[in-house]
Formats: sequence, structure tokens, C-alpha cells
Amino acid sequence: MIALIQRVSWAKVEVDHQITGQIEQGLLALVGMQKTDQREQADKLLHKLLNYRVFADNDDKMNLSVTDIQGGLLLVPQFTLAADTKKGMRPSFSSAKAPAEAEQLFSYLLAQAQARYSRVQSGRFGADMQVSLLNDGPVTFSLEV
Repeated sequence: MIALIQRVSWAKVEVDHQITGQIEQGLLALVGMQKTDQREQADKLLHKLLNYRVFADNDDKMNLSVTDIQGGLLLVPQFTLAADTKKGMRPSFSSAKAPAEAEQLFSYLLAQAQARYSRVQSGRFGADMQVSLLNDGPVTFSLEV
């Protein structure tokens, strides 16, 4: 699994002009699933998302996680993150998980996140989403498990 995470002051996702997920300070995680990804990778990714230290402590060092600051976690499925971009001028999606399987895995990730942490919101799998955010820093990391 791949997640592009951004430390945000706020973020929201809209589908058909309706907000499906919205957070204040926290992490926006765009999540892509590869063919070989299973629940084990989702569990590892969730652990990283909840514990990755990207927020400043009192000494202005990145020492705090989203759970430490009681921030929001906005999970957004993003098929294009699983693209192979090594060759040519057009992305290949041969390494991406099939849509039905990817939807099940994203639903699992979301359910696990909501069971472990109360401040989780999400986008909608397969929808045309508009994502708005204010990147804080900017701080952006690519996580792969």
C-alpha cells in the first residue's frame, strides 16, 4: 500500500458538491492499493498513519503523531498512486489492485481506522472527488508498506 500524507491545517473531500469528509488540523492520507496488498499491509499502514511523528513538539521538532495532538485523519482512496510511471509518457495501472478488491481493502482500512481512532473521516471509493486542503509546512511524505 502506498499513502501520500500531508500535514494539514484543514482538509475536506467533496462528491457532487457534498462534503463526505472534513478535518481540522491533522493528516490527509491519499491511499493507493497495489495488486499484492492484503489486510496485513492495511494494518501496517494504519499503524504508521496513527503513529508517524510529523507534528511539532514544544521544542519545534517533529516528535508528535496525529493521535498525540488529537488531530483528524482524512483517508482518501486514490487509484493513481499505484501507477507504474517508470517507462513511457503514460502511466500504467497494471500494478494496481482490481477495483472491487481495492474497494474492499479500503473499506477494511477505514473500518479499522474508525475502530481505533475517533477522528477519522474519508472520501468515497470510486467517486469523482474534489479534495481541498491547507498543507501545513508544507509537510508531505510518501509511505509504502
